[in-house]
Formats: sequence, C-alpha cells, structure tokens
Amino acid sequence: RAGERLFVDFPGQRVPIYDRRSGAVCLEAELFVAVLGASNYLHAEAVPSQGLEHWVNAHVHCFEAMGCVPRVVVCDNLRAGVSRAHRYEPDVNATYDEMAAHYGVAIIPTRPGKPRDKAKVEAGVLLAERWILARLRNRRFHSLAEANAAIAVCVAAINERPFRKLPGSRRSWFAELDAPVMRPLPVTRYE
Repeated sequence: RAGERLFVDFPGQRVPIYDRRSGAVCLEAELFVAVLGASNYLHAEAVPSQGLEHWVNAHVHCFEAMGCVPRVVVCDNLRAGVSRAHRYEPDVNATYDEMAAHYGVAIIPTRPGKPRDKAKVEAGVLLAERWILARLRNRRFHSLAEANAAIAVCVAAINERPFRKLPGSRRSWFAELDAPVMRPLPVTRYE
C-alpha cells in the first residue's frame, strides 16, 4: 500500500574516500539505500560504516529528505538493526527501536536468508550500483560530504527519470501516492 513500507539495505560495493595529502584511501564508505514500496522512490547516502550510530542517522536523514515518515521499515538482519535474528520474533536493537518509536515507525526485520522479503530494496540496490556507484567510480572524493553531494545529484536523476512502461517517474509517483498518506515528521529530530 502507498506510504506503508520503506525497504532499507546496503550494497556490497563501497565508496572510497581519499586522503588529500597522501592520495591513499582513508575510508571505505558504505552506501545506505532506501526504497519506498509503492512509488519505488529512492534515497541513498554514503555513511562511514554500518555501525549503529550511522545506521540510525541514515534513517533520520532519509525521513528528513522525504519530508514524511512511513508506517513500517523493512530491514535486513544486520547487527546494527537486529540484536538477535529469529524467524518469527527477532530482537530489534534498543537504540534502533527507540528511533523508530520517536518517529512512530514499526521495524520489521526480514527472515534470515530470504532476500525476497525485501525485493524492492534489492532492486534499488542494483539500481544504485548501476546508476550511482558505476557513474562515480572514476571520481576521487576527499570527504564524505563531497561524496554525498555527488550521490544526491545521481539520486535526483534516478527519481526524475521517466519509467519505461508506465507514465510518470519515481518523484511524480511519490508525490501522488506516498507523500499524501505518509505521516508528517515529528517536531523534534531524533538524537
């Protein structure tokens, strides 16, 4: 249903950040990818690691970029999101659960070894690898902010690109389907 689910994941490829002085890679940044279920609206940003702090901040930035909040976030069973994976009753990390409660979002981890549970984000990850990471592979970034600025340009192009077999684009479908039924952001930002 429109505005209901946001699927989140990390692709396997990373974004290298280079040191200005030595020219060596000083950080292999992870790419956080989020896809809305109805409109396929994509959000992506580079984060320093898959650690809890960066995982939670990436969600906060995603909600703020969309300007609204979905009802459910479907995530993988990574350590930052799920403290104990289980087929029926996984334990969600306490900080991640606290962030979800602040935004009024339910967290539903996928079943272990079942990528079809989050097929939307798997398609979004493939799109991000082809249209973001492949496009930026020959550029040298010297800061995370510089990388995120280039990623934002690519994400905007992906969301504006018209569908091949359907009318409209991801952005127009987001404005028509998802945004009107999603909840507004809370007054205060999660810290």
